[in-house]
Amino acid sequence: MSTGNMNLTLKVWRQKDSKAKGNLVDYKLSEISPDMSFLEMFDVLNEQLINKGDEPVVFDHDCREGICGACSMFINGRPHGPKDRVTTCQLHMRSFKDGDTIVVEPWRAAAFPVIKDLTVDRTAFDRIIAAGGFISVNTGNAQDANALPIPKLQADAAFEAAACIGCGACVATCKNASAMLFTSAKISQLALLPQGQPERYRRAQSMVAQMDAEGFGNCTNTGACEAECPKGISLENIARMNRDFYASKFVSEEEV
Repeated sequence: MSTGNMNLTLKVWRQKDSKAKGNLVDYKLSEISPDMSFLEMFDVLNEQLINKGDEPVVFDHDCREGICGACSMFINGRPHGPKDRVTTCQLHMRSFKDGDTIVVEPWRAAAFPVIKDLTVDRTAFDRIIAAGGFISVNTGNAQDANALPIPKLQADAAFEAAACIGCGACVATCKNASAMLFTSAKISQLALLPQGQPERYRRAQSMVAQMDAEGFGNCTNTGACEAECPKGISLENIARMNRDFYASKFVSEEEV
């Protein structure tokens, strides 16, 4: 009697480091439960490799709840796999069929060099945030909740931009390896709020300059980034970032 479990063939990218030449390696897995997450399936693979004395596949993961943005696998030609609005850790094996061949690769972008196997270096995102993704305020007691009234539509838009988890799927799916969706989300989450106004134009200039310095490509409005983003970050944020960036050229040095 069938257990409902699956037999699968994995083609996994193996690469020693950023300078080594990588290649796809075939692995056979049997009796994989459809209720496993994709990362749990990789745990099974790695356990088998370790038991045989082979080196396990290196991959990023942390919360396994779709929050942290650490998991980053390009699965059958799509970042995070075949389902919409889910991260790799939220993808379950019931999304595949018995006998399937699954190709798993790392993010592909010059600004995301491979560290090993499926793990890439995404610290370029951290440097973009450090360039201006903050507000400069004195620390101390929190203000009263009603001290800065914010219209609900504005607050909702800021919250939606802040939902970006920085996973890098937008870069991985973009034909130009552009980071404009990520950068614009981090700019918008502050530009839409009163607290973000004093440094609004300086922020846009600094973060865009850092994004370019990291080697990311430009946006050509294909829209693949929004389509593949697990949090559904909108292209409207890119338009807002562009407006702020161009407006920053016409304000005084004191304002910037």
